[in-house]
Amino acid sequence: MTLINLTPHPITLIQGELVTVYPKEPVPARVSQQVTYSYVEDGILYEKIEFGPVSFLPAPVKNARYIVSAMVKSACPDRMDLVFPGELVRNSDGNIIGCKSFYY
Repeated sequence: MTLINLTPHPITLIQGELVTVYPKEPVPARVSQQVTYSYVEDGILYEKIEFGPVSFLPAPVKNARYIVSAMVKSACPDRMDLVFPGELVRNSDGNIIGCKSFYY
């Protein structure tokens, strides 16, 4: 199975001593969004957004899975070829350095 990374950054899969880095593709899959309402309260801007269609998501390909954001996967619940980073791995400073698995 081939994994193709459609997120905007490299994804590092850490499984014990085995570390695999999936480089990002040139154009990530994205969920469109539009501000539908906004207001200011106590000097703070609040905006309501609505999410729309996904762009730059290729059609399914045999023997391939696409790594996408959780938001892209959520927008495409019927696409069984989409996965997103699972349990995160953090370094001693609390920064994310990878994930242990992929959710689907």
